[in-house]
Amino acid sequence: MGIREDVFYEGGPHIGDLIFNILLGFTIICLPLTVGAITRALWLRYRITSRRLSVTGGWMGRERTDLIYNEISKIVTVPRGLGLWGDMVVTLKDGSRLELRSMPRFREVYDYINERISPAAQAVSGTPSKS
Repeated sequence: MGIREDVFYEGGPHIGDLIFNILLGFTIICLPLTVGAITRALWLRYRITSRRLSVTGGWMGRERTDLIYNEISKIVTVPRGLGLWGDMVVTLKDGSRLELRSMPRFREVYDYINERISPAAQAVSGTPSKS
């Protein structure tokens, strides 16, 4: 019998990102941003559990990335939409990065992930370790 995996968050990007970018699309200049937001709304899905972080995306949701918490070396967040949602960049120990765009409840998600990463990664991310 395997270790239980509890789901903390499962879903897509924040709906506010889509609404905001659709409104920007009326300016024509921001049309590429609108197309990006529609694509994210249709096919991007996040799943954050007690054991891993999974992102499904790409064209028609055909790409999936899974990573476990001990692979993370740093997390950075940027608030968007008046702080209602945010972008998160997770840097891995091998130097590669995973972007979580328009993450709902991004502060709670950041805290949840931060509790599960190493003390060294917490220090680099700007959060003191709880040792």
